[in-house]
Amino acid sequence: MANTLIPVAERSLTPDEVEQLDRRRRRGQLFLVLSFQSIIVSTLLSLWSGQDLTYSPGWAHPVFYWNLTTVILAVVFAINGVRLKRGSNEFISY
Repeated sequence: MANTLIPVAERSLTPDEVEQLDRRRRRGQLFLVLSFQSIIVSTLLSLWSGQDLTYSPGWAHPVFYWNLTTVILAVVFAINGVRLKRGSNEFISY
């Protein structure tokens, strides 16, 4: 009897294709971890962004720009991580 937890398209893969699929899913897990770490950093940077926007003159707001960069990176890593890890029904911990 076929394993019903495995998607239909993955039930007849060759060992090389399974290896490639596992590699893709591990990369997706890595991107999800990077996304979570970027969220933590951007949360900490948000503590200083308001002060930076208030007291820095003109367009010189380095902490705000770093905060904006980490938020954008978190979103990009999350989207790519979910896309690469699709089809996985297990939690991978390293």
